[in-house]
Amino acid sequence: MTTRYDDLHNAVELPRDVTRVVSIVPSLTESIAATHVSLIVGATDWCTHPADLDVTRVRGTKNPDLDRIAELAPDVVVANAEENRGPDLDALRDRGIAVWITAPTTVPESLDSLERMLSAITGDVPAWLHEARAVWSTPYDGMRRRAVIPIWRRPWMALGRDTFAGDLLSRIGIDNVLKESGERYPRFDPADLPEYDVAVLPDEPYAFNPADGPEAFGKPARCVSGRHLTWYGPSLVEARELLSGQLA
Repeated sequence: MTTRYDDLHNAVELPRDVTRVVSIVPSLTESIAATHVSLIVGATDWCTHPADLDVTRVRGTKNPDLDRIAELAPDVVVANAEENRGPDLDALRDRGIAVWITAPTTVPESLDSLERMLSAITGDVPAWLHEARAVWSTPYDGMRRRAVIPIWRRPWMALGRDTFAGDLLSRIGIDNVLKESGERYPRFDPADLPEYDVAVLPDEPYAFNPADGPEAFGKPARCVSGRHLTWYGPSLVEARELLSGQLA
């Protein structure tokens, strides 16, 4: 066994060669699959990338099937501090299962987090991660716009302070008007917002689309890929160009 440290500085005991991984975070599933797909033995029902991933499903990020996960006898379960519930992760540890937690809130932190996790679990730093670093290494120097970025309606909720997606948007010239909020995901009234230029409407977690969302705002609204906005993994290679185009 070897001791490695996750994003929260938790000591994680791993076998020298990890061969069985359960992922309960869609973006981490995609990241490991794009590096060494054979390692994944279980993933959530929401792990949609790669589309042909054929592994045991263990329900969702908020309600993982702990018994099913234990039956899979993983060397490690990969999780996220925000997407997964602490009591579920503690329950896995109580069963003697190693848990690796990621917790990035910026694009650079996500790249470092992925390198830390993948090098510890797969033994590799994949080419796609080097490519993602290169894509995001150039500062944005164009016109800036102010945006509200809803993530839910009924009730309306948006990106607030200290979020990965908010940081990503800032790196392509989109500044979150609610970034000084005391909450990471504050509720808001579309009729009572600070001055803004555009509403950015991702298709997840709420499935905003041209027929559901833009009508609530008095400013231009753009529907964007939620995966490219909120996932950190191989999607970061194309996220900058894709989102910049969708927000043009």
